[in-house]
Amino acid sequence: MKNKKLIAGVDEVGRGCLAGPVVSAAVILKKDVQIKNLKDSKKLTFEQRIEISKDIKNNSLFSIGMASVKEIEKLNILQASLLSMKRAILSLSKKPDLVLVDGIFAPKILIECKTVIKGDEKINCISAASILAKVYRDKFMIELHHKYPKYNFQKNKGYPTKDHIQAIRELGPSPYHRLSFKPELYENES
Repeated sequence: MKNKKLIAGVDEVGRGCLAGPVVSAAVILKKDVQIKNLKDSKKLTFEQRIEISKDIKNNSLFSIGMASVKEIEKLNILQASLLSMKRAILSLSKKPDLVLVDGIFAPKILIECKTVIKGDEKINCISAASILAKVYRDKFMIELHHKYPKYNFQKNKGYPTKDHIQAIRELGPSPYHRLSFKPELYENES
């Protein structure tokens, strides 16, 4: 029996946000599976990502890894992103032989990792990871919106939109805001 290499794709979302965790997904797609409209999650609508994520989940092994706001504040966003990737990879039900990571940084693990610039546009398993991570994080932020509606997380997902910045200035930060990001936003304008 010939050994087939198990390849996992990994991507993260939430690095540029002012609030919420950073989330990574690791995906090993089933062999010879064609998933319609698989592409970089940023090029899809929320509804398209939800639909495609169902196909990905039905045709892959996948896992999610997160780093909390506390971990982001303690480690810095890059190290927290790498931690969330490591957690996603190590949570897969099968150990991959190779991990392809979107971008230029890969976590330090005992599995071969290769970085791919714009991998979410070029490699299906990374595109799939991009979509699952985005869907998971968006749903997390929508849930957070119910707890803190005045920040409008349902719409901005924690990104630095004009209305989000205005809400921070008026209300101060929530427990889910990253205080080390743009600290001038959290200063009192008196």
